[in-house]
Amino acid sequence: MKSDLFDLTGKVALVTGASSGLGAQFARALARQGAKLAIVARRLDKLEAEKEAIEKDFGAEVLALPCDVLDVEMIRQTIAAIKAHYGRIDILVNNAGTARNVPVVDQTDEDWRAVIDTNLNAVYYFAREVGKVMKEQQYGRIINLGSIHSTVAMRGSGISAYCASKGGVWMLTKELATEWARDGITVNAIGPAYFASEMTGHVIENEAFLKLVDAICPMGRPGRPGELDGALIYFASDAASYTTGQILWVDGGWTAV
Repeated sequence: MKSDLFDLTGKVALVTGASSGLGAQFARALARQGAKLAIVARRLDKLEAEKEAIEKDFGAEVLALPCDVLDVEMIRQTIAAIKAHYGRIDILVNNAGTARNVPVVDQTDEDWRAVIDTNLNAVYYFAREVGKVMKEQQYGRIINLGSIHSTVAMRGSGISAYCASKGGVWMLTKELATEWARDGITVNAIGPAYFASEMTGHVIENEAFLKLVDAICPMGRPGRPGELDGALIYFASDAASYTTGQILWVDGGWTAV
């Protein structure tokens, strides 16, 4: 008999930062498994284009809403609108993120705050507000986007704020998981190495960086489109009903060495 452990039919999934890059890929992966989608980002024109493409390719129901992840009141209003539309929120993918490569001595307060606010504070705010909905339901799957830099740094990279934010995401994931473990809510994280996206494209295409990846990463290459989908669907599905407070490294072995 065919297993339906990874079937998300009827589930409602909210994906932040879904107008491009990994967020758009995650939305498509969830739609492929049957989920209804709420996709949010600041750029409504790009969101609408993604909505149209997903509806055409997968026949999924998609709600596209503009949302600045740095605006807590806007987050509340967005979540209220999603609940009003669908009646529930089953899956949250906290994907929105940013990076600034600046050495500490040259880093401005604004540089630091921009990264911490987007990568860590927004993750907390979305989890907190969606968590209220999930506690009422006594069901939820929260997937946060960590990074290999949740646990390892990289010499000469100037990513102190990024490392601090992603390390914070990892610890926040564990704490939320323990707090909500008896409410039917699992909280896990994905820890990718480098994947092509709007944020990383200019880095990944750099020959010097590719040589660095070849030297450090056991597989010797960046991630390819779709290689995060399995981790996402596992954490979003009932296959992971007894998995919480974990991070799954999808990194070609980067964190193994």
